[in-house]
Amino acid sequence: MDDLTSRRRWSALLALALGAVAIGLTEFVPAGLLPQIAHDVLRSQYATSTSDAVAHAGWMITAYALGVVVGAPLIAALTARMPRKRLVLGLLVLFVLGTVASAVAPTFGLVLVARFAAGLPHGAYFGAAGLLAASLMGPGSEGRGFAAVLSGLTAANVAGVPLITLLGQRSGWRIAYLVIAAVFLLALLAVLATVPDTPAAGGSPAAELRSLRRPQVWLVAATAAVGFGGFFAVDSYIAPVTTSVTGLSSGTVSWVLVAVGLGMTVGNALGGWYADRDLRRAMLLGFAGMIVAILFFGLAAGSPVGLFAGAFLLGATSLFLGPALQARLIAVAPGAQLMGAAVNQSAMNIANSLGAALGSVVIAAGLGYRAPSWIGAFLGVAGLALAATSFALDRSPSRLGWQRG
Repeated sequence: MDDLTSRRRWSALLALALGAVAIGLTEFVPAGLLPQIAHDVLRSQYATSTSDAVAHAGWMITAYALGVVVGAPLIAALTARMPRKRLVLGLLVLFVLGTVASAVAPTFGLVLVARFAAGLPHGAYFGAAGLLAASLMGPGSEGRGFAAVLSGLTAANVAGVPLITLLGQRSGWRIAYLVIAAVFLLALLAVLATVPDTPAAGGSPAAELRSLRRPQVWLVAATAAVGFGGFFAVDSYIAPVTTSVTGLSSGTVSWVLVAVGLGMTVGNALGGWYADRDLRRAMLLGFAGMIVAILFFGLAAGSPVGLFAGAFLLGATSLFLGPALQARLIAVAPGAQLMGAAVNQSAMNIANSLGAALGSVVIAAGLGYRAPSWIGAFLGVAGLALAATSFALDRSPSRLGWQRG
């Protein structure tokens, strides 16, 4: 794609990032609209116990995450030979349909089915769009290519999620989801208009599935699932930390989340650049930085300055790791790039569930809202150890049948 003009190349990258904006909206908006969703589709339970109904409504977040975990490797295997642009367009169509179905489903059971279906294309989109972006930017740009797509996710967290959440609170959650579906449709049209046609991919379903037999693939996936769980252990409980630990109003929570999103934006850009230069160091430094940021957040969140500084650092260090983890999984799955990229998204959603679950355990045990930070630091240390082990095994590929990645 060297013959593309600079304007066409950046237009295509923005179109791919717009799809990630919509994914960020559909994934993270429900957390702020669970009371409205519960009131609408769980009316009898809501009338009896608001908290129980809201907790029950949270299953739609879990359903989406399960869709991601299932769909990422399955779609990667089934579409191995499909041209990347055609695959991205097809995935965006699935997103539109799944999001509209979520908005119009009349019962909670059907909402759950729609959310599961909407999650299926998530991992494959980041994989295929990231590979497309890397090819647009040229050889050796895998990190920056994935960072370009992930920038849409950070933009969603900075501005899109707060705005769509506010819209849903005022006009109804179903309206919010129809707007998100419109963003997916806009991304589809933008990709159709700006991304150049690509030849059929060189992979095969068998090759994509064979990559799952490589121990390094599972080790790096575990690194992402455990290590990145440290970020989610803290991020999942920023709201109660803001109100109960720092003593700020509930209206401040949105601004703290903006700080996290701004940190993500900075970290993502730096992480993509650094991963293309030294992938090993980017991962190891990224984990070390995230551990320090988590500990700082836990210690300093008692003051407003510490809270906002810690939130920014938490977002920056976590997304610094994002492109490196994505590039690493591709590196250890030669001949199965889409599977490597998709498995990373499955691992991230496992990290989300793991971190949030462990955080809830220590809070329920009465250890306070700072306790998830200590759990998060532990998970970060575990992720750092797994990453170091993976790179060490690169230097001795004959051990236990491990192969160089």
